[in-house]
Amino acid sequence: MPLPPAPTQRASRLTHTAFESAHTEDDAPTGLIQVETKTQAVAAEPASEAKRGPRSRKSAPAAPHPRNEPSAAVSSAAAPARAASPARPKRRSGGPSKLFVLDTNVLMHDPMSLFRFEEHVVFLPMIVLEELDGHKKGMTEVARNARQASRSLDTLASAQGADLGKGSPLSATGHTDAMGQLFFQTQALDLSLPLALPQGKADNQILGVVKALGQLHAPREVVLVSKDINMRVKARALGLQAEDYQNDKTLEDGDLLYPGSLALPSDFWLKNGKTVESWQQGTHTYYRISGPIVPSLFMNQFVYFEAPGEPSLYARVTEIRGKTAVLRTLKDFTHQKNAVWGVTTRNREQNFAMNLLTDPDIDFVTLAGTAGTGKTLMALAAGLTQVLDDRRYTEIIMTRATVSVGEDIGFLPGTEEEKMGPWMGALDDNLEFLAKGDGGNAGEWGRAATNELIKSRIKIKSMNFMRGRTFMNKYVIIDEAQNLTPKQMKTLITRAGPGTKIICMGNLAQIDTPYLTEGSSGLTYAVDRFKGWAHGGHITLARGERSRLADFASEAL
Repeated sequence: MPLPPAPTQRASRLTHTAFESAHTEDDAPTGLIQVETKTQAVAAEPASEAKRGPRSRKSAPAAPHPRNEPSAAVSSAAAPARAASPARPKRRSGGPSKLFVLDTNVLMHDPMSLFRFEEHVVFLPMIVLEELDGHKKGMTEVARNARQASRSLDTLASAQGADLGKGSPLSATGHTDAMGQLFFQTQALDLSLPLALPQGKADNQILGVVKALGQLHAPREVVLVSKDINMRVKARALGLQAEDYQNDKTLEDGDLLYPGSLALPSDFWLKNGKTVESWQQGTHTYYRISGPIVPSLFMNQFVYFEAPGEPSLYARVTEIRGKTAVLRTLKDFTHQKNAVWGVTTRNREQNFAMNLLTDPDIDFVTLAGTAGTGKTLMALAAGLTQVLDDRRYTEIIMTRATVSVGEDIGFLPGTEEEKMGPWMGALDDNLEFLAKGDGGNAGEWGRAATNELIKSRIKIKSMNFMRGRTFMNKYVIIDEAQNLTPKQMKTLITRAGPGTKIICMGNLAQIDTPYLTEGSSGLTYAVDRFKGWAHGGHITLARGERSRLADFASEAL
C-alpha cells in the first residue's frame, strides 16, 4: 500500500480524506491514477498560489498544506471510475473511432468478428439477436457459428461491470486486440425509411437502425458491415455507409498470391559475383549470397537465373541468417534418369514442385495452378515412389471437398470409399497413366498385379469423418483444396502426426463453393500462413501440359 502524503509541518495532522485516498489508489487496477492525480495537483498549485499571492515563510499556518486535500478528492473520485472498466491499451489509429453496425450474416460467417474491429465501437440491433436465435438449431456450419456468436455475446453481457446500454468492453473476455465497446439496442429508435421498403423485413429494420444512429451520433461515422451485397447496395442508395466484412480475406483485391519462386535480376552475378561463397556437399552446390535481395527472400522459396549466353541457376533458399541467405541447387527431374515413377517434369515450375514433393524435410506442400499443369499426376507419382519404393510412408490417403459443379445427383450407395469414388475420377485417370507407364512389357497380368498393388496402398477418405483422427507416416493428398474454407483447411492439416506429409492442390480459378472467393479460400489462407516456414513450400504452376486444346481453353474461355 503506498504511504499517505507526508505532512508539511511538524505539528500538522493528516486529514481523514487524505488517509482514505491512499486506500483508494491502492485498490485501483492501474498506475495511471497516481500519475494523473499528481499532474492535476501540480497544475492546480500555481493557480491557488496566484489567488493567495506570495507567501511568507514565517507566516505559514499550522495546518495541512492546501494542496493535499484537493489531490485527495480528485484521487478518490477518479479511482472508482477507473476501477469499473479494465485497463485498455492505446488505440492503434490516430483518427476518431467509428461505430460499426453488424448484420447477422457477419456473425454467422465469422463468430469472432465481434473482436476484429480494434478500437472501434460495435453496435448490434435487436433484430440481429432475433435472427441469430432463429438460425441456432441444426448441425450446419451456419448453425454452429450462430451458437458460438450467441455464447460470446452472453459472456460479454454477463461480464462484471457490463452495462448493455452504456457499452460493454470487448476486451472483457481476454481479447486484448479488441479495444472498443459493444452496444446493444436497448431502446426503440426512429426507423424512418422510404415507403417502398417493407417495414417488417429484417434487413430494412437494420437499415433503419443505421440511419437513426447516424442522426443521433452525427458527425461520428456510422458504418453498416454486411456480407449481403444487396443489403450494401440498398444502404448506399439511402445515403448510408456500408462495407463488406474484410477480415476473412487473406488477400485484398490488388494483392497477388505468393508464387513460391523468384527470378534473379539479369545483373545478379555482376553485382554479387565477388561476394558469393560456394561449396559442394553431396550432389548439391550451395551458394551464400548477400545484398539487397536477401530481405525479399523466404525460406524454401525457389530462385532462378536465366540469361542468354550464360549458365542457368535453379536453387532453393535453405537458410536466411541476418543479411545473408544460402541457396541450394536442385535435382533435375526433367532428365529421364531422375524420373519419378516414370514421370519426368516438363517445365521449370514442375521441376520446383517435384523437388518439394520428394524432399523428406518438407512436411507441407501447396500446389496452385490452372487445369492441366500436372498437380495431381506429380503428387501421385511422388507418393507412389516414396510409399512403394522408398518405404518412407506407409500409404497414400486422398481426400477432396465434395462440392458439385452443377446440380447434385443425390445420395450415393455403398461404403465410404464407394461413395467417394465418383469424386475421385482424377485419381483413376492418373493411376491409369502411371500404371501403364510402370507396367512396361509385363503384359496384361503384370499390369493387373501393378494396379492391385497400387490401389492397396491408396485409401480414399471423406472429409466429414476427419475430426479427431491422427495420420502417422502417411502421404496425404488434399485435392481441389480451393473449395475448402480456412476452418476446414485447419481441421485437415492438424490431423498430421509424426512422419506425415500433406500436399494441398487446387486451382483458384475454379472455386465452386458459393461463399468463397480467391481471397478467402482455404488454399489461399494456407499458402499465406505457411509462407516462409522452414518445413513448408509452395509453387504456382504456370504452364499447362495436358494438351494444346486444354491450354487454349484455359486462356480463351
